[in-house]
Amino acid sequence: MAYDKFSKITSPAIPLPVENVDTDQIIPARYLKAVERKGFGDNLFRDWRYNRDGSPKTEFPLNNPMYSGKILIGGKNFGSGSSREHAAWALYDYGFRVVVSSFFADIFKNNALNNGLLPVVVPGEFLQRIFKTIEKNPDAEFEVDLQKQKFTILESGESVEFEINPYKKHCLQNGLDDIDYLVAMKDKIAAFEKTK
Repeated sequence: MAYDKFSKITSPAIPLPVENVDTDQIIPARYLKAVERKGFGDNLFRDWRYNRDGSPKTEFPLNNPMYSGKILIGGKNFGSGSSREHAAWALYDYGFRVVVSSFFADIFKNNALNNGLLPVVVPGEFLQRIFKTIEKNPDAEFEVDLQKQKFTILESGESVEFEINPYKKHCLQNGLDDIDYLVAMKDKIAAFEKTK
């Protein structure tokens, strides 16, 4: 499945200043029955977003009309817990294209990159500056430049560079998953096979 091509995003951000957010909180296990990657965004952070009667919890950031955007700012150790790929599906399906934290669980980070979602690791102090910027101005915008591997707080001009595997960077920039990448290489693979 191909994803949106990613080059540069300028967007406000939704703050979730909670540490140790695990994949069961991102998408509870009872919503993992679907086999297609669609519809998971409806149940993103389900138990945090909704009361038992299905009414939205107004205090939760995703339900707060003050916040919007394609960037989620999470606390330290985002995506810990089980290795469910559905967590990345849910974030992408909801509309997020970037998740920022000072630390990601490795499996979640890889699942995100495999599913069109860019995990951006920033230093802890810079993460706190992002949260403070949003607290002062919920409409504040941030720029994520994948080519330059740079995250910028546009109000202040402060920026940090982030790391990304070159192969995954190429896939994100071209909207490719691993299968798409191999299919795009089929002529080169066929040519190589002929040399053997």
